[in-house]
Amino acid sequence: MNPKVDLFLNSEKDWVPEMRALRQIALACGMQEDFKWYKPCYSLNGSNIVLIHGFKDYCALLFHKGALLKDPSGILVQQTENVQAARQIRFTKLAQIIEMKPIIESFIEQAIANEKAGLKVEMRKPSELQLPDEFVTKLDELPKLKAAFQALTPGRQKAYQLFFTGAKQSKTRVARIEKSIPYILARKGLND
Repeated sequence: MNPKVDLFLNSEKDWVPEMRALRQIALACGMQEDFKWYKPCYSLNGSNIVLIHGFKDYCALLFHKGALLKDPSGILVQQTENVQAARQIRFTKLAQIIEMKPIIESFIEQAIANEKAGLKVEMRKPSELQLPDEFVTKLDELPKLKAAFQALTPGRQKAYQLFFTGAKQSKTRVARIEKSIPYILARKGLND
């Protein structure tokens, strides 16, 4: 048991009984407990398997490579269409966790077996990103911008894509793109 997780649970106000129950299940499955991204995280040989986190309306057990898990009952949730690998099981009360304990353990065992087998989620390549038309036009107009964007890491490209496409109106997308151009040209990510 990691003392950082104890501190975290002792300072939380919401979902504490649920997170404690999920913690016990994760620990019983033989994983290493750590504290990453300000959340309890459980790993095997340095590879992240599950993460416990709370939201306003639910708490969840997130499987880092959940897309690989067999889920015939449709229990696992993809947070958004942009999330490629991770999947969650969501809970709104402790009784659900207690009732679903065998299912949770089964998913964890699957995730551990997948990790031991070296399975990887096939991620979409940056070239498959759906860039907004406004940005595609700007890339065509400015070859230096296009070269700089292509030189960014896939994660940075994805962050910009999500930032641009998150705007509903074209004028907002254009404003976000214009604001980001100096950062892209400097080969910096959205949050660098």
